[in-house]
Amino acid sequence: MRQRKSRVQPARDKLPSDRVFNLMQQPPSAGAAPPRLITVLALLWLAGAAIRIPLMAVPPVIPLIHDDLHMTYTQVGLLIGMPLVMFAVFATPGALLIARFGVVRIATAGLLLASLAAAARAFVVDLWTLYAATMLMGMGVAIFQPALSTLVRLWAPARVWLATAFSTNGMLIGSAFASALTIPLMLPLVGGSWRLDFLAWSAPGFIAALLYATVAPRQKNAEIAQNTAPRRWWPQWNSPQLWILGIALGANNALFFAVNAFIPDYLTSMGRGDLIGPTLGWLNGTQLVGSFVMMAMPEKLQRRSWPFVIFGPVTTLGLLGIVLCDGIWIVISGALAGFGAAITFIVTFGLPASLSPPDDVPRMAGGMFTISYTIAVIVPVICGACWDLTGLPWTSFLPMMACGIVMTVFGTILTMQKTSH
Repeated sequence: MRQRKSRVQPARDKLPSDRVFNLMQQPPSAGAAPPRLITVLALLWLAGAAIRIPLMAVPPVIPLIHDDLHMTYTQVGLLIGMPLVMFAVFATPGALLIARFGVVRIATAGLLLASLAAAARAFVVDLWTLYAATMLMGMGVAIFQPALSTLVRLWAPARVWLATAFSTNGMLIGSAFASALTIPLMLPLVGGSWRLDFLAWSAPGFIAALLYATVAPRQKNAEIAQNTAPRRWWPQWNSPQLWILGIALGANNALFFAVNAFIPDYLTSMGRGDLIGPTLGWLNGTQLVGSFVMMAMPEKLQRRSWPFVIFGPVTTLGLLGIVLCDGIWIVISGALAGFGAAITFIVTFGLPASLSPPDDVPRMAGGMFTISYTIAVIVPVICGACWDLTGLPWTSFLPMMACGIVMTVFGTILTMQKTSH
């Protein structure tokens, strides 16, 4: 009897500490699993698209806004960079809100705030009200982003990488559609009005917020996990893992925003303005290809270091090719840089949900976004300073190439760490 009791005791002791994870890992019934997975992936994809569309709808209509509101080029730069600042400032408060009110509520509120503010830009009366609406939009996206990582872990604990691939695919498609379709399709439909253009592009956000409020999964297992965790929200700033993660994603974001910003001026200075459209098109178009590749990739392969070991250098070589090559090879180099950046972005974006325990995902994601978007704001400024100080256009790409190297090294380190349960 004494020996039989000792066998049972360890299992009974284990239950409290693993209750949340074990409940989350229990598969639903065979008939319910496919619809639930489809619903989850659709919600994550739609939210990813909804938070990127209002941001990327701005650059195509900048000339119209510039003329209508009589903006200076410095004021235009502030308008473009302001959302990134808000992403950095409000990512950690987003983790606090998740801890206080629950992840589904904050995800819904973030989508609604971002959509309302994006639509409000159609009714601004001057530059300052446009800035205010843009800041509120950035705030909504900022508090939603740590919720997105949390929902990936909460809704699909056994399919984290697939769920991440779907959400990031939504981001990339949303960015591509808003950038590519605004001038040829949306503006003609709204009579050439940048205000109505902003109003129309805010519709996907309202649809996503409505679906999150009405059909987002609230099953018993998810409710138990949500009510039990997360309780902690302040990022563990002394954690080396958090800083490696934030710097890896920050290097990726920084080189992406910087290369999009500097390619037009660089190619113009080199007398190859005819290549601006094709280079930007392939740079961003191959990101979609990369996202579809990762969606089809077996999850066991995604968890390894090869995405960084292979595609980190591919991204850096693509940036180098833009500087060293000419003609069609500039376009090819841009395509390589976009494809490599997409692969590494998807893997890095999914790491908080994979490396952190369920109750730590919001604060890990909040800290990661704070660090990464701070880097994304600083690096383009350094790129411009290199050009201004040397008078050599190609030097603006040196900080981007450094980001590619940092992304490769830090990302490889992260993939060697154990997945947390």
